[in-house]
Amino acid sequence: MYRLIPARRLRHACALSAAALAIAVATAGPAWAHAEVEAEGARALDQNVALTFSAESESGSAGITKLEVVLPKGIATSDITYEEGPKGWKFAPADQGYTVSGPKLPVGEDVEYVVTVRQLPDATSLVFKTLQTYSDGKVDRWIELEDTGGDDHGHGHPAPRLALKAAAPGAKLVSPSPSAEPTTEASSSAKPSTEASTPSADPAADTTEEDDGMSLAVPVGIAVVLLLLGGGVWWARKRRTGSA
Repeated sequence: MYRLIPARRLRHACALSAAALAIAVATAGPAWAHAEVEAEGARALDQNVALTFSAESESGSAGITKLEVVLPKGIATSDITYEEGPKGWKFAPADQGYTVSGPKLPVGEDVEYVVTVRQLPDATSLVFKTLQTYSDGKVDRWIELEDTGGDDHGHGHPAPRLALKAAAPGAKLVSPSPSAEPTTEASSSAKPSTEASTPSADPAADTTEEDDGMSLAVPVGIAVVLLLLGGGVWWARKRRTGSA
């Protein structure tokens, strides 16, 4: 014989189930969304390393149109070569890194693209802060250094992080990227100023030579005057003696 469940208890059970379902729906979606970077077996100081970036969509109404990446210390924009990405998307240098953008993707579609890095720096890990823009202007900021869980449920926005193995034995840092050339030019530009200072001493030398010439002319002039005076005196005495 079946026992009837009281209506009040049934309503209570339904309310608890609905609440649990709401919590599950609210927490499950964003928990899966991440922006990541991968490079299998990457080691510090490795050269020509392909990095695969992926960013998951968090919008149910707009498509992703752009990713802005801030490069970590030790990697310059000139060290990056764009390999492949969504159809129609292009790579462009930026002040602190680069952007990859193009026609909006279908709603809910994730982004994946590949770049090659000239050389990885000597570090244990690299962080690539990323801003993800949607067609409606919304921006997801994947910039947190640690996945601390912004809403106490692990739903933060950690920046893509790439862990690196120790550098291979004998690995060395290659010559600086072209972005470092202005520093070299700046140091060499100081050289002409040093050379320019050298001729500045010449006028002083010329002045000294002129002074020497003047000091020699003075005694010569005095001697000439004395000779003239002496001759005049001698001529005057001779004339006086003749008249006497």
